[in-house]
Amino acid sequence: MSSSATKATVEEIRKRFDGDVERFSNLETGQAATVDAPLAMELICQAAAAVTPEARDLLDIGCGAGNYSVKMLQQRPGMKVTLVDLSQPMLTKASERVLDVTKGDVATHQADIRDLDLQPGSFDIVLTAATLHHLRSDEEWEAVFQKIYDAIRPGGSFWIFDLVLSSATAIDQLMWTRYANYLTDLKDEDYQKHVFDYIAYEDTPRPLMEQIDLLRKVGFTDVDILHKNSCFAAFGGLKR
Repeated sequence: MSSSATKATVEEIRKRFDGDVERFSNLETGQAATVDAPLAMELICQAAAAVTPEARDLLDIGCGAGNYSVKMLQQRPGMKVTLVDLSQPMLTKASERVLDVTKGDVATHQADIRDLDLQPGSFDIVLTAATLHHLRSDEEWEAVFQKIYDAIRPGGSFWIFDLVLSSATAIDQLMWTRYANYLTDLKDEDYQKHVFDYIAYEDTPRPLMEQIDLLRKVGFTDVDILHKNSCFAAFGGLKR
């Protein structure tokens, strides 16, 4: 699924998300095309609250319509929230939803995380869901992870829910078959093909264990995998 074939541009990805706001606006389902989306969101927000109990500043990268920030504020009300997304319609919806549930400040940035300047030591918790799989080269992956590490205060944490690969080819094939069956059961074979087609065109996921190693490489400690099912995993690490 991470073929080197021609991939979608950032602009093409942005346009698709501009028209997909409502699908990303439901805490009960999350994005239904991702396996165990509500469970992963619950686990990540609980873990972030547990390891960073005094959090004041939250950064939500690829925030979509704001599900993760809304859920995180249930655990730690009143935080200042910074929302980042390629899509302005997504940001507008996310900001509206977050402002409904917090008295804290809400800032928005329509930007690609690869290009956005983050001030060192600015955040206590960073969350990103179904976003990092749009990174391409090894250099981009490491640069983004390093940027996020640098932006987190000591005692803060970084949490990811995303599409991932498996390290062994046979296991990877098994997991993609399971995901195909999930999508077919969710709707039908046409829907499964539709999802796999845009994954093939837009996404370049990396193996879960490669990302765990990268978290450690840039400096995160106490790295943990909270959940994995099929091609999706929730994981993260703490900055000492």
